[in-house]
Amino acid sequence: MKALLVIDVQESFRQRESWNAVSNPDVAAQVGRLVDHYRAAGDAVVWIIHNEPGTDTVFDAVNGFNVPIAPLAPEKGEPLFTKTAHNAFTTTGLQQFLVERGITELAVCGIRSEQCVETTARVASDLGYRVDYIVDATATMPIEHWDAPAGRSLAEIMADPRTLGTAETVERTCYALAGRFATIRTVDEAVGVQ
Repeated sequence: MKALLVIDVQESFRQRESWNAVSNPDVAAQVGRLVDHYRAAGDAVVWIIHNEPGTDTVFDAVNGFNVPIAPLAPEKGEPLFTKTAHNAFTTTGLQQFLVERGITELAVCGIRSEQCVETTARVASDLGYRVDYIVDATATMPIEHWDAPAGRSLAEIMADPRTLGTAETVERTCYALAGRFATIRTVDEAVGVQ
């Protein structure tokens, strides 16, 4: 049995200035192709939304942005788990859902490539799942250097030569996962397009 995990493809990210430098502005369309394919095959589609309660940020559900990026939306009967950790297992009932349905193979996609999606892929692999990381159905933003001053504008972040760009982040993520935690695939490969 298979499942697609749609991780944090939520409006919250589009509310941040960093969305202007996102690696894959069409991530929702690519995820939509996967969702359609998994639904047509009769496989599970599982939705994960990140929440940071009490923070009054774009990730705090009280602000209304913790919803899938339109036109993505769960259909009746598709589970939606809300997480407060980086991976989709720790603070949710995801593992129980997968075990109860005999699911052994996962495809992961979503936002951010190197953060919640990669972390979920690693945990899933450690739990014994066969994992496909669908690289072109993920998205990320530039990553500031760890000792950069807080509160900089996107322009300042992008001008800093120590900032890790999105292409480098996606490539590093693939290198870290491939052959260890996941198989790297494209959407076309996942849906069987030659």
